[in-house]
Parts: sequence; C-alpha cells; structure tokens
Amino acid sequence: MINVGIIGGSGYTGGELIRILLQHPQAKIDFVYSTTRAGKKVTTAHPDLLGTTEMEFTGGINPAVDVVFLCLGHGNSSKFLQENKFSDRTKIIDLSTDFRLQEDAVFEGKEFVYGLPELKKSDIQKANHIANPGCFATTIELALLPLAQAGLLQHDIHINAITGSTGAGVRPSETTHFSWRNNNASWYKPFTHQHLEEIEEVLKSRHPHIGELYFLPHRGDFPRGILATAYTKFNGNEEDAIQLYRNFYKEAAFTHVAEAPLHLKQVVNTNNCHIHLHKHKNILLITSATDNLLKGASGQAVQNMNLMFGFPEDDGLRLKAGVF
Repeated sequence: MINVGIIGGSGYTGGELIRILLQHPQAKIDFVYSTTRAGKKVTTAHPDLLGTTEMEFTGGINPAVDVVFLCLGHGNSSKFLQENKFSDRTKIIDLSTDFRLQEDAVFEGKEFVYGLPELKKSDIQKANHIANPGCFATTIELALLPLAQAGLLQHDIHINAITGSTGAGVRPSETTHFSWRNNNASWYKPFTHQHLEEIEEVLKSRHPHIGELYFLPHRGDFPRGILATAYTKFNGNEEDAIQLYRNFYKEAAFTHVAEAPLHLKQVVNTNNCHIHLHKHKNILLITSATDNLLKGASGQAVQNMNLMFGFPEDDGLRLKAGVF
C-alpha cells in the first residue's frame, strides 16, 4: 500500500483522482491539498463522494508521501515545486504542461518522462517523475503514432477535435457557462492550440520528417469526452491500416482498434482510447475518442502510477462506460 498526495484537489482532475484512488486496491490518499478549501470536507467540492469519504482538504503537505499528483494550472507546478520540497523518494506525476516538452523536461535536477504508456511504457516503469500528456495531445497522438512509427505521415495532416466543457477547467468563463454552451458549438485557437507543439514533438520522436499538422479544436455542448478526426494521404488499403494499428497497440491495456465507427459514449467514464480507420480514395481517416478527464488526464496519471510502482496497469481503472 502506497501513500498518495494530491495538490489542487478541488478541480475536475483532482476530483477524478480522488474518486479513482479511493477505490484503488494498493493506494491510500494521505492528503488532498487546496489553497481555497483548506479545512473543508472534500465533499464540499465533490458532493458525489458523500458517504464515501470524510476527508478534509489540507493547507499543508506531507513531504514523505510515496507519490504526489500535481493538479495545478499551467505554469504553477514548477512554482509549487520550487516552494515545496518532497523527499528524494517521492515520485511526482504532473498533470500540467510545465514539463511535457523536451526543453522543459529537466527541472531542478528532476528529469520528467513523458507519460504516454503506449509510447514510453518501459521508461515510465523506471521513472521517478512523469509529465502527464494533455487531453487533446493524448487523443491525437494515439490516433497518429502508428503512422508516424511507420514513416507514413509524409503528407499534410488535418485534424479536427471536439471537447467537452470540463476541458476548460472548473472555473466558469464566458464560453463554459450553461446558457452559452448548451445547444451551441464553436471553434477556438485555430491552428495554434497549446498542445500542438507537444503533439508534433511526440510524432517526430518516432519519425523526424512528418507533414504539416493543421489542428482545429472545437467546443462541444457536452461536459466530457474528446472525439478527434484526422486525415492524410495513405497508399495502402484499409486492411493494411487496420493491421498496422492492431500490431502497434497489441500490448496496450487501454487503446483498442474498433471495427465500427465511434461515438463518445463508448469511452466516457473510462480510461480507454478507441480508434477507428476508414479509407476513402487515397485518404485515410483516423477517428479517436477518449474521456478528457480520464485517459486525457487523471486516469492516465493513475495508469502511470501503476507502471511506476509495478502494480497491474489497470488497477483502479476497470471502469465501465455509461452508454445508455
């Protein structure tokens, strides 16, 4: 049994971590740190946990925990680690953008491994510090990595992806409140999304020469999930593509190639990524779907924790989608 700390526990990703770890067979939550809710019950932020836990948010940390998850706003994880020191044996899993790029991967002597298990499983198993991938990045990288590995991303790649409102965080904004979001859709950050550099770096790590990535993100009128479509030129047939993807993900615990076209409900509330392939003339269409708060954030973070400590990869993550 390992002791776990959570920094920033009142937001969406912190809440998902609490829910998973309360049911994890080999982890015990030692503390949940919050600057805004210290001394208050965890259920004040996460009322669905009523009857499940009596824990309170803390205003301090236990520096000797076995692992700590950082669920802080982008740019705040590095600041927090500068101001708060953990023991040399404490493993760190960061859910922000702070350490994902290679140029940021070493911080105060700590080397952060990019935490995409389908790509870096053996490195994660040996790591002490993990940079958890972004939600769009996870969904899109898993859609394109088999092609990148095979050197088949030589042409331009066009990507459209729609995400739920939880992707914008727990604090309300003009484009997340119900009256604006309901029965509405819009694009944002066209071709400039902050995950694009991360995606490009990961794909080029498999093959240095890839085509231009054109990524257009959209806001959906639903709370959680990402559905991404990407298309590019492909000379093989559909069966070739399906076999390529099945071979690439044959050892993956949570990424699966589907025979039928995808819909979001089949992955929401799970740690799965489902992928579908469709060939039209000389174009290959790749569709991928994830839950942005689970495989795109907290679920993948626990998956990384399991790998780091030698637990079964799916411990705490045997979750069922609510299809109906």
